[in-house]
Amino acid sequence: MALNESLRKEFIAILGEDSVFTNDADLLSYAYDSAVLEPKTPKIVLAPSNEEELGKTVRLAYENDLPITVRGSGTNLSGATIPEKGDSAVILTSKLNRILEINENDLYAVVEPGVINARLFDAAMEKGLFYPPDPGSNQVSTLGGNVALNAGGLRGLKYGVTKDYLMGLEFFDYQGQLVKTGSRTIKCVTGYNLAGLMLASEGTLGVFSKLILKLLPPPAASQAMMAIYKDVNTASQTVAAIIAAKILPSTLEFLDQKCIKTVEASSKIGLPTDAGAILLIEVDGNYGPGVQEDAEKVRAICQKCGATGIKMAKDEAEKNSLWEARRNTLPSLARLRPTTVLEDATVPRSRVPEMVEAIERMATKYNLEVGTFGHAGDGNLHPTILCDKRDRQEFSRVEAMIDEIFDVAIKLQGTLSGEHGIGIAKVKYMEKETNKATIDFSKRLKKAIDPKYLFNSQKIFP
Repeated sequence: MALNESLRKEFIAILGEDSVFTNDADLLSYAYDSAVLEPKTPKIVLAPSNEEELGKTVRLAYENDLPITVRGSGTNLSGATIPEKGDSAVILTSKLNRILEINENDLYAVVEPGVINARLFDAAMEKGLFYPPDPGSNQVSTLGGNVALNAGGLRGLKYGVTKDYLMGLEFFDYQGQLVKTGSRTIKCVTGYNLAGLMLASEGTLGVFSKLILKLLPPPAASQAMMAIYKDVNTASQTVAAIIAAKILPSTLEFLDQKCIKTVEASSKIGLPTDAGAILLIEVDGNYGPGVQEDAEKVRAICQKCGATGIKMAKDEAEKNSLWEARRNTLPSLARLRPTTVLEDATVPRSRVPEMVEAIERMATKYNLEVGTFGHAGDGNLHPTILCDKRDRQEFSRVEAMIDEIFDVAIKLQGTLSGEHGIGIAKVKYMEKETNKATIDFSKRLKKAIDPKYLFNSQKIFP
C-alpha cells in the first residue's frame, strides 16, 4: 500500500505530530549514512518515544507494506541504514534513549536501543563498572546500532566486541509482538539463542526495544605507550611479534605516515610526522606491578623489532591524548579530499604484515592516496582511500582497489567485515567468503521471520 494521508494520520495518532516527519527537507537527512553510496529518500520518518509506541509503529508499517529501516545515529559505514527508495519508512531510535538499570551486584545494564555508547560507558564508570566495547564513533553511535552491526572498537583485542557483552534483548517481530530472548544471568540456554541471531542482523529480522549488556569491573592499572617506526612493514611485524609472545594488550593500534601527519596537523599533540608508522599500545590489569612488567615486555619486543623510539605515557592526560589522536584519525583524513572511502579489511593477526604490504602495493598500482590505520592487534585494518567521487576515472580506480582489498583479505583467510557490517556496500562480495548454500539458507531464514521481506530488505544478501 502506498503511503497516503490516512496512513500518515494513523501514525500521528500513535506518535504525535512532532514525531512523524514527511517534509522533504526532514526526509533528506535520513537518506544516507556514512558510507559513500547513493542516498535514497524515505517517504516517512517515525520517532517512537516508548516501547508501546514502537510496537504499534512496527505493526502498522508492516501491515501497510512499508519497507522498514531502523536508524540510530546513522554512523555505520556499509549503507545499512540507507532506506529503500519510494514508499518506505525510517524508524528512529533517538527518543528510545533511557538507561533503565545498572545492576552493581550482578554486573549488567538494561538499556533502550537509542542510548549512546559513551553515555553507558560514563554511567557505568560512575558506579565503578566498565562497558568495554568502544567503536571509533562511541561519542555518537547508539547501542542498538552497535548490536545490529556487532560493533568492535579499540579495546576489542583484549576485551572483545559487542557480541561478547550481549546477554539478552527484546525486539518486535513483523506482527508488532514483543519477543524476549536471553536473560540477566551469566548462563542461559532457554530455547533458541535468538539474541545471537539478532546480533549483526542489521535490522533485517526485527526491531530492538531493549538490550541487556554485561558489565565488568574496570582494570585497576594501565600503561600506554607510542612506538615509532621507520616504515609500515616493521610496525606490522611488531604486531605479530607481540601476539606471538602471548601478551594481550588491551589496545594495539596502527597508524601509517599519512595518518600521523594528518592527525598531527589537526590535533597538534606532538606526533612524530617523520615516522613511517606508529603503534599505540596499552596494557592493563588489576595488579599494578604485573601491568608494568607486561609494559616492559612490550617495550622490549618493540625495540627488538626495530622501533626507533618509544614514548611511555606519563599520566592519564598523556594517555588520553594518544587515544584522542587515534579517534581523530578518520575525521582528520576526511578533511583532505571531497570523498573518503573507509574500508574494513580484517585478517588473522599473524597475516597483518602481508595485508599492510598488499595495501601499500595497491595504493601505488591504482595511483590513489591512501591512509591506513586500525585495530592491528585483532587484524582489523582500515585502509582509507581519499578521492573525489565526481571524478569518474579516479573513482573507477577506487572501486577496483576495493575489489582487490577484499580478494586479498579472503585469500589471507580473513573476512569481508570485521566491524562495519555488510549493508548494501558489500552485498556483491558475500558469496566470495561464504557460498551459495549459506546465502540460500539465510534467505529462507529471513523469509520465515519476515514473510513480506520488509525489514531492511536490500541489506546483507544479494
